[in-house]
Amino acid sequence: MTNKISPAQAWQRLLEGNERFVSGDARHPNQGASRRSELVNTQNPFAVIFGCSDSRLAAEIIFDLGLGDAFVVRTAGHVLDDAVLGSLEYSVSILQVPLIVVLGHDNCGAVTATKNAVETGEMPQRFIRDLVERITPSVLTSLRDGRTEINDMVVDHAKLTAERLLESSPVIAAAVHDSSTAVIGVAYRLEEGRAQLVSESGLV
Repeated sequence: MTNKISPAQAWQRLLEGNERFVSGDARHPNQGASRRSELVNTQNPFAVIFGCSDSRLAAEIIFDLGLGDAFVVRTAGHVLDDAVLGSLEYSVSILQVPLIVVLGHDNCGAVTATKNAVETGEMPQRFIRDLVERITPSVLTSLRDGRTEINDMVVDHAKLTAERLLESSPVIAAAVHDSSTAVIGVAYRLEEGRAQLVSESGLV
Protein backbone atom coordinates (compact mmCIF):
# COMPACT_ATOMS: atom_id res chain seq x y z
CA MET A 1 0.00 0.00 0.00
CA THR A 2 1.70 3.20 -1.15
CA ASN A 3 0.56 6.78 -1.12
CA LYS A 4 1.14 8.54 -4.43
CA ILE A 5 1.51 12.04 -3.05
CA SER A 6 4.41 13.83 -1.40
CA PRO A 7 4.33 15.32 2.10
CA ALA A 8 3.96 18.81 0.60
CA GLN A 9 1.08 17.67 -1.61
CA ALA A 10 -0.62 16.11 1.41
CA TRP A 11 -0.34 19.39 3.33
CA GLN A 12 -1.67 21.31 0.33
CA ARG A 13 -4.68 19.01 0.22
CA LEU A 14 -5.35 19.66 3.90
CA LEU A 15 -4.95 23.41 3.37
CA GLU A 16 -7.46 23.39 0.53
CA GLY A 17 -9.97 21.50 2.67
CA ASN A 18 -9.45 23.91 5.55
CA GLU A 19 -9.99 26.87 3.24
CA ARG A 20 -13.31 25.37 2.12
CA PHE A 21 -14.28 24.95 5.77
CA VAL A 22 -13.30 28.53 6.64
CA SER A 23 -15.22 29.99 3.72
CA GLY A 24 -18.33 27.89 4.35
CA ASP A 25 -17.93 25.91 1.13
CA ALA A 26 -17.20 22.48 2.62
CA ARG A 27 -17.81 19.61 0.20
CA HIS A 28 -17.99 16.80 2.79
CA PRO A 29 -16.18 14.42 0.41
CA ASN A 30 -15.96 10.64 0.71
CA GLN A 31 -18.85 10.32 3.15
CA GLY A 32 -21.35 8.29 1.12
CA ALA A 33 -22.29 4.64 0.95
CA SER A 34 -20.04 3.97 -2.06
CA ARG A 35 -16.99 5.27 -0.19
CA ARG A 36 -17.90 3.15 2.81
CA SER A 37 -18.03 0.09 0.59
CA GLU A 38 -14.65 0.90 -1.00
CA LEU A 39 -12.97 0.86 2.38
CA VAL A 40 -14.26 -2.41 3.79
CA ASN A 41 -10.99 -4.27 3.19
CA THR A 42 -8.42 -1.50 2.87
CA GLN A 43 -7.45 2.02 3.84
CA ASN A 44 -4.96 4.45 2.36
CA PRO A 45 -5.09 7.72 4.33
CA PHE A 46 -2.96 10.55 3.00
CA ALA A 47 -2.34 12.17 6.40
CA VAL A 48 -2.22 11.33 10.08
CA ILE A 49 -3.54 14.03 12.38
CA PHE A 50 -2.44 13.91 15.99
CA GLY A 51 -4.56 16.53 17.69
CA CYS A 52 -6.06 17.71 20.93
CA SER A 53 -9.23 15.94 22.07
CA ASP A 54 -11.11 19.26 22.33
CA SER A 55 -14.65 18.90 20.95
CA ARG A 56 -14.12 21.96 18.75
CA LEU A 57 -11.16 20.40 16.95
CA ALA A 58 -12.73 17.60 14.89
CA ALA A 59 -10.03 16.99 12.30
CA GLU A 60 -12.22 15.56 9.53
CA ILE A 61 -14.52 18.57 9.74
CA ILE A 62 -11.98 21.40 9.87
CA PHE A 63 -10.04 19.92 6.96
CA ASP A 64 -13.20 18.90 5.04
CA LEU A 65 -12.29 15.21 4.85
CA GLY A 66 -14.20 11.96 4.64
CA LEU A 67 -13.88 8.27 5.36
CA GLY A 68 -10.42 6.88 4.76
CA ASP A 69 -8.74 10.26 4.24
CA ALA A 70 -7.01 10.73 7.59
CA PHE A 71 -5.68 8.51 10.34
CA VAL A 72 -6.60 10.43 13.50
CA VAL A 73 -5.13 10.18 16.99
CA ARG A 74 -6.31 12.51 19.77
CA THR A 75 -5.38 13.14 23.38
CA ALA A 76 -5.99 16.13 25.65
CA GLY A 77 -3.35 18.71 24.78
CA HIS A 78 -2.00 16.32 22.10
CA VAL A 79 0.10 14.68 24.83
CA LEU A 80 2.49 11.98 23.65
CA ASP A 81 2.59 8.56 25.30
CA ASP A 82 3.54 5.05 24.21
CA ALA A 83 0.13 4.29 22.74
CA VAL A 84 0.22 7.47 20.67
CA LEU A 85 3.75 6.73 19.46
CA GLY A 86 2.72 3.21 18.51
CA SER A 87 -0.29 4.51 16.60
CA LEU A 88 1.81 7.06 14.73
CA GLU A 89 4.53 4.53 13.94
CA TYR A 90 1.83 2.21 12.57
CA SER A 91 0.56 4.99 10.31
CA VAL A 92 4.04 5.54 8.90
CA SER A 93 5.43 2.01 8.70
CA ILE A 94 2.27 0.09 7.71
CA LEU A 95 -0.02 2.66 6.10
CA GLN A 96 2.91 4.66 4.66
CA VAL A 97 1.21 7.98 5.36
CA PRO A 98 3.31 10.87 3.97
CA LEU A 99 2.35 13.52 6.54
CA ILE A 100 1.99 13.70 10.32
CA VAL A 101 0.20 16.79 11.61
CA VAL A 102 0.49 17.81 15.27
CA LEU A 103 -2.65 19.90 15.71
CA GLY A 104 -3.01 22.35 18.59
CA HIS A 105 -5.55 25.13 19.07
CA ASP A 106 -5.96 28.44 20.85
CA ASN A 107 -7.54 28.60 24.32
CA CYS A 108 -6.49 24.99 24.95
CA GLY A 109 -7.78 23.81 28.33
CA ALA A 110 -4.90 21.42 28.91
CA VAL A 111 -2.29 24.10 28.25
CA THR A 112 -4.24 26.54 30.43
CA ALA A 113 -4.33 24.02 33.28
CA THR A 114 -0.60 23.52 32.93
CA LYS A 115 0.11 27.26 32.97
CA ASN A 116 -1.99 27.57 36.13
CA ALA A 117 -0.15 24.68 37.78
CA VAL A 118 3.24 26.16 36.94
CA GLU A 119 2.24 29.58 38.26
CA THR A 120 0.54 28.41 41.46
CA GLY A 121 2.51 25.27 42.23
CA GLU A 122 -0.78 23.40 42.70
CA MET A 123 -0.92 20.23 40.64
CA PRO A 124 -4.21 18.54 39.66
CA GLN A 125 -4.91 15.07 40.96
CA ARG A 126 -4.51 11.59 39.50
CA PHE A 127 -4.30 11.18 35.73
CA ILE A 128 -4.88 14.85 34.91
CA ARG A 129 -1.62 15.44 36.72
CA ASP A 130 0.11 13.20 34.17
CA LEU A 131 -1.20 15.37 31.33
CA VAL A 132 -0.01 18.54 33.03
CA GLU A 133 3.42 17.10 33.72
CA ARG A 134 3.85 16.19 30.06
CA ILE A 135 2.85 19.68 28.88
CA THR A 136 4.92 21.53 31.51
CA PRO A 137 8.17 21.61 29.46
CA SER A 138 6.35 23.50 26.68
CA VAL A 139 4.92 26.04 29.12
CA LEU A 140 8.31 26.52 30.77
CA THR A 141 9.90 27.08 27.36
CA SER A 142 7.37 29.80 26.59
CA LEU A 143 7.88 31.50 29.96
CA ARG A 144 11.65 31.33 29.63
CA ASP A 145 11.41 33.12 26.30
CA GLY A 146 9.03 35.78 27.64
CA ARG A 147 5.84 34.44 26.07
CA THR A 148 3.12 34.50 28.73
CA GLU A 149 -0.08 34.31 26.66
CA ILE A 150 -1.91 30.98 26.41
CA ASN A 151 -2.08 31.09 22.63
CA ASP A 152 1.68 31.65 22.35
CA MET A 153 2.15 28.64 24.60
CA VAL A 154 -0.19 26.62 22.36
CA VAL A 155 2.06 27.35 19.38
CA ASP A 156 5.19 26.45 21.35
CA HIS A 157 3.54 23.23 22.54
CA ALA A 158 2.68 22.19 18.97
CA LYS A 159 6.25 22.88 17.85
CA LEU A 160 7.81 21.04 20.77
CA THR A 161 5.45 18.08 20.46
CA ALA A 162 6.53 17.69 16.83
CA GLU A 163 10.17 17.82 17.93
CA ARG A 164 9.60 15.27 20.70
CA LEU A 165 7.87 12.97 18.25
CA LEU A 166 10.99 12.87 16.11
CA GLU A 167 13.24 12.47 19.15
CA SER A 168 11.12 9.66 20.61
CA SER A 169 10.52 7.57 17.51
CA PRO A 170 13.41 6.29 15.38
CA VAL A 171 10.82 4.90 12.96
CA ILE A 172 9.31 8.32 12.28
CA ALA A 173 12.68 10.07 12.30
CA ALA A 174 13.95 7.65 9.64
CA ALA A 175 10.87 8.24 7.49
CA VAL A 176 11.43 12.00 7.67
CA HIS A 177 15.12 11.53 6.91
CA ASP A 178 14.37 9.63 3.70
CA SER A 179 11.68 12.18 2.71
CA SER A 180 8.82 9.66 2.73
CA THR A 181 7.10 11.45 5.61
CA ALA A 182 7.04 14.95 7.07
CA VAL A 183 6.10 16.06 10.57
CA ILE A 184 4.49 19.47 10.92
CA GLY A 185 3.12 21.55 13.77
CA VAL A 186 -0.18 23.34 13.12
CA ALA A 187 -2.10 25.82 15.27
CA TYR A 188 -5.86 26.12 14.79
CA ARG A 189 -7.78 29.30 15.54
CA LEU A 190 -11.21 28.53 16.93
CA GLU A 191 -12.98 31.73 15.89
CA GLU A 192 -11.94 31.86 12.24
CA GLY A 193 -11.49 28.12 11.77
CA ARG A 194 -8.09 28.46 10.12
CA ALA A 195 -5.18 26.05 10.50
CA GLN A 196 -1.73 27.67 10.35
CA LEU A 197 1.62 25.96 9.84
CA VAL A 198 3.98 26.74 12.74
CA SER A 199 6.79 24.21 12.23
CA GLU A 200 7.89 21.60 9.72
CA SER A 201 10.42 18.82 9.28
CA GLY A 202 10.75 17.19 5.88
CA LEU A 203 7.98 19.09 4.09
CA VAL A 204 9.04 18.59 0.47
